[in-house]
Amino acid sequence: MQKFPMTAPGLQRLEDELRQLKGTERFAVIRAIAEARSHGDLSENAEYHAARERQSFIEGRIAELEEIIGAVELIDPATLSGDHVKFGAVVELIDEETEKLSIYQIVGVHEADIKQARLSVSSPLAKALIGKKIGDTVAVPTPGGDRSYEIISVKFG
Repeated sequence: MQKFPMTAPGLQRLEDELRQLKGTERFAVIRAIAEARSHGDLSENAEYHAARERQSFIEGRIAELEEIIGAVELIDPATLSGDHVKFGAVVELIDEETEKLSIYQIVGVHEADIKQARLSVSSPLAKALIGKKIGDTVAVPTPGGDRSYEIISVKFG
């Protein structure tokens, strides 16, 4: 079984979503199906078909979340240290071309959210950063050509 490295907040978000799906969404869709059935002919009942589609999505997502949560390898970045980039690190980078400063935390695939500056460990940038240290420069292939970043700081916890 494949293990998924994850931080505690990432695991909590997945568990919260699973709880919401099982505790609220599942019952709401069952009620919607029952309501749609009461309207008669199911072959031409759009509400019924939409509710069944939603039910299928919910059950699929529940199964997916249960599988992921069962295979989580919980990693606490606060217990890590050092000057090399690894899973859980908060990395401060400067784009060598634009001199734009960026800060990312390297997290698991299932908790990544670029809008929240959580970078998937499997992303090209994270792969380039892993194992590097402060002062190193990494080149990352992008659709517009390679970008170079200098590592300014590495923090944990």
